[in-house]
Amino acid sequence: MIDNLLLARIDDRLIHGQVMTAWMKVKPAKRIIVIDDKVANDSFMIDVIQLAAPTGVKVDVLSCEKAIENISLGLNVPTILLAKGPDTYKKLIDAGLDISEINVGGMGMTSERRTLYKNIAASDEERNIFKEFLDKNIEVKIQIIPSNNAIEMKEALK
Repeated sequence: MIDNLLLARIDDRLIHGQVMTAWMKVKPAKRIIVIDDKVANDSFMIDVIQLAAPTGVKVDVLSCEKAIENISLGLNVPTILLAKGPDTYKKLIDAGLDISEINVGGMGMTSERRTLYKNIAASDEERNIFKEFLDKNIEVKIQIIPSNNAIEMKEALK
């Protein structure tokens, strides 16, 4: 387990006002690391994400490669990791980062995705990644906001 890692979350909206505010109440982070290769190269999106963050929280937007380097050095403050999909966490875990729990929030419908649970959708590839996580004893739960009951991914994949 990575010291100071409060939450590893999948949400394709990334920092989403109400949702992040709700999570910050139960997981009071001092830093959010958004991990996304495309967004990390988009200065406008980086500005938007940093403006959406709660006051007093440092936000870094990093590529997968930079995130692996950064997190490998250790997290010195309570931190939330945020990515758009499970493939990002697969890269981090395959690189040796010890992430023991993943929270699935927003994964919207696309042409490749079909409904997994309520308004959460996943492609066949994403479903296989979730199965791989479960096989590695990584806890994966669907939970949009903290007040919702968490749904075990293994139940949603049935």
